[in-house]
Amino acid sequence: MGENFIYKIYEWYISRNLETSKMPKHVAIIMDGNRRYSKIQGNMDVVKGHEIGVDTLEKVLDWTIELGIEIVTAYAFSTENFNRPEHEVEGLMNLFFKNFKRLVDHEKIHKNEVKVKVVGRIDLLPDNVKEAINDAEEATKNYNKRQLNLAIGYDGRLEIVDSVKKIIRDIEKGLITVDDVDEDLISKNLYTAGLDDPNLIIRTSGEERLSGFLLWQSSYSELYFCESLWPELRKVDFLRAIRSYQERERRFGV
Repeated sequence: MGENFIYKIYEWYISRNLETSKMPKHVAIIMDGNRRYSKIQGNMDVVKGHEIGVDTLEKVLDWTIELGIEIVTAYAFSTENFNRPEHEVEGLMNLFFKNFKRLVDHEKIHKNEVKVKVVGRIDLLPDNVKEAINDAEEATKNYNKRQLNLAIGYDGRLEIVDSVKKIIRDIEKGLITVDDVDEDLISKNLYTAGLDDPNLIIRTSGEERLSGFLLWQSSYSELYFCESLWPELRKVDFLRAIRSYQERERRFGV
């Protein structure tokens, strides 16, 4: 209890010094450490670790709403993750199905007008997951105050390849010419088309790499690496990341 009280005081101390005018508009998160967390617990099934990770994401969304952060993009499942053990992949797909169904009528999602969007190769997912995603996106499509993006079936290199393919098809159809191809056109054909690039990317678990996440969009993003495993992420850890972002002098081009 004493430790929790100390952390509450620390949360308050960091929060009171954060500046609303310097708050990032778009925070992207690599949610790393669910499997390691399960292993550390001993006999915990790896899928249970991912389930606890979903609870952490809900908490983080609450924190971003409190802070006035408008866009959150979370890396939930890469294309490489399909190579994980069958039990884990099936468990994750069941979690996606269950939680996207929950989002359709989720009280906090509708109260805070959060648009839900999935970015990635949705065509690679099971039909029931695709339907659940569509239901959640349809239920929130008219909201424009906040947005939660979930990167599922995602790979940054594949995203760029798919963007280039779309552009080539438009050139072949005579809709555009080669001279029309620029950075803006590529951005407009990415999975994240229409979104501001992330101001801050946070990765948990102590790993210090992007692992193919938002490779194009992260050109000028600030990076923050946190030692906590994703299921153990505390509000104070998140606030430290925001404080670190606000303390930096952002440079573009150098």
